[in-house]
Amino acid sequence: MEPGSLLSTTTELLNGLHQPGNRTAWDEFDRRYRPVLIGFLRRMGLDEADAADVAQETLASFVQSYREHKYDREQGRLRSWLIGIARRRLADLRRDAGRRRVTRGESAIVGIPEDVDTEAIWELEERRFIFEQAVQELRTTTRFNERTIGAFERIVLKQEPVESVAADLDLTPQEIYNAKNRVVERLRDILKRYETALADG
Repeated sequence: MEPGSLLSTTTELLNGLHQPGNRTAWDEFDRRYRPVLIGFLRRMGLDEADAADVAQETLASFVQSYREHKYDREQGRLRSWLIGIARRRLADLRRDAGRRRVTRGESAIVGIPEDVDTEAIWELEERRFIFEQAVQELRTTTRFNERTIGAFERIVLKQEPVESVAADLDLTPQEIYNAKNRVVERLRDILKRYETALADG
């Protein structure tokens, strides 16, 4: 995903999706929700290939239903509709897998969880996705040099000791702390923009 691609609000994105020829809206919708859906589906028990297939089917199904005016935002958030479509597809896969296992003389039980807090799983994946995109934007659009961002990633993301990072980068611990604080402040601004763009979805 290119930096800045999360800056349209959900309302703006949905308005664009109403136009069948609006490739830009579809591309942004796909970039915004496919990674979250795949992460969500992996946590629901699917392998990478099945998760990618179900994510594609879920997105396409939603857009078709939306253009047929079947999606009413007054009745639920966009994420709830996407989760509902994905769960129905998961149920289909579970039934198909169960039938195949019975045919082979095996147990029909398939290891996809049923009673899980899907909203919480979605939020976890969405937060992870937003953070990854914010770090990517930080790398490509700010004036921080690679050493500063590298120090931030090692201290904050990888939880490495400040002293060892300082020694590796030929910086003092105080310089490491200063660099970390500058990056964190900028990252918070980026995260806030992304969270605002996704807030009504």
